[in-house]
Amino acid sequence: MAVHAHPDDESSKGAATTARYAAEGVDVLVATCTGGERGDILNPGFGEGPEGIEGMRALRRVEMAAAARALGVRQHWLGFVDSGLPEGDPLPPLPEGSFGLVPLEEAAAPLVELVREFRPHVMTTYDPTGGYPHPDHVMCHRVAFEAFHAAGEPDRYRREGGAAPWSPLKLYYNHDFSMNRIRTLHEAMQGAGLESPFGDWVESRSAREIPEREVTTRVHVARYYAQRDAALIAHASQIDPEGFFFAIPRDLEVDVWPYEEFELAESRVPTDLPEDDLFAGVRELVAAEEAAR
Repeated sequence: MAVHAHPDDESSKGAATTARYAAEGVDVLVATCTGGERGDILNPGFGEGPEGIEGMRALRRVEMAAAARALGVRQHWLGFVDSGLPEGDPLPPLPEGSFGLVPLEEAAAPLVELVREFRPHVMTTYDPTGGYPHPDHVMCHRVAFEAFHAAGEPDRYRREGGAAPWSPLKLYYNHDFSMNRIRTLHEAMQGAGLESPFGDWVESRSAREIPEREVTTRVHVARYYAQRDAALIAHASQIDPEGFFFAIPRDLEVDVWPYEEFELAESRVPTDLPEDDLFAGVRELVAAEEAAR
């Protein structure tokens, strides 16, 4: 189960990994916290977007369905409303009723129930910073972390007729926008005599001050980059096919960065680090349980 804040996050963070596991027969479910209703039209070639929150929600549902098909995964809406990205100094308050303002237990309840129904062995989400300081990304981390711990406890989040408790075995944080990845791709572009889209970013003071989180797991996914790209393009209102995500030639990316990185936050099964499989330790446990039946 991959838990994300908005539609399109599932296509830019861990997307090739979900495509790989789905292709290998794993049942993969993307849980999307909000409808992305307050997202702007970020693709200059898209044209005019729909009016109002309801129109944007409907558009992004269509895009999300196309992205899920491209990745070969299932997808579920948790039903919260996008908080938008506040801008200004001081930052304005979040809109009333938005995801970032929902009390934690209320926000986590539908994900706890989904975990109990779907019964994932592995969950992925963002680190405690959200990956970047969008209030919905930070809240997404909090909700996923809460659900990972609470779903297996029968006395928590009890609901009449609800699914039985279930404890996922591993929790991972996505690392798709690590500075190590950005610098590696930047230097590869320069080495190939190409203009890097990351120059200003890599050389900025803010980039130098970003702490690097631990990488425990690298999943080789180069053969699934085409599916990742197709999922990105499916979010046509958000992703410019001539823009940032497609600025690195794919053959160069495959050569220097053929994997997606994760941080193992918690594991309830023994595993040796570093890993190359999110299901390391899980496969062995499941095989032993099946052999014992």
